[in-house]
Amino acid sequence: MNEFEKRLRWGINELDLSLSDEAVARVLAYHELLVKWNKAYNLTSVRDALQMVDRHLIDSLSIMPFIGEGDLIDVGTGPGLPGMIAALVRPDLNVWLLDSNGKKCRFLNQVKMTLKVENCTVVHHRLESWQPERQFAQITSRAFATLSDMVAFSRHLLAENGRFIAMKGLYPHEEIAELPADIEVQKVTPLTVPGTDGERHLVELGFKS
Repeated sequence: MNEFEKRLRWGINELDLSLSDEAVARVLAYHELLVKWNKAYNLTSVRDALQMVDRHLIDSLSIMPFIGEGDLIDVGTGPGLPGMIAALVRPDLNVWLLDSNGKKCRFLNQVKMTLKVENCTVVHHRLESWQPERQFAQITSRAFATLSDMVAFSRHLLAENGRFIAMKGLYPHEEIAELPADIEVQKVTPLTVPGTDGERHLVELGFKS
């Protein structure tokens, strides 16, 4: 077992998650591709491969207990965080990965092909102008500017009873206060992410009924 697998398994244990050996192997294979492609494509500012395990893999896995049933789209997914991680560990879940950055989408298509990730679709498009003939039960974001921007740019993609699932750092008091009147906060959950300093919160939003 190399240092990356040791660190990942430690994080999974700390998060009290139950992942199969196959799921762990798929996440580690993704990590290997991310490290390799990052050297040429600058997919993430994190350069250290071991730090990537903490700050990208374990951080993304921390929201898995909150991912429910129904098609999911990860908006502004970057190199696939948390969306590709969700697709790798939840083969039963249909996941769309949307980003406007061509290099990041090429990387995601390479991951999809290399690891045979049949339950994910990569969309190279600007979020606010993408108009598919469908909606999603779950919309995730990890590095989106503000909650109100996330809602404004992606609300046309959310199904009537769907949820926005936004990963945030500090408790976003000001961002919540700026949300539009027809959006309600369903839940804000503090997350403890092993190996990561600073506060983490998961914000769940939906349309007011």
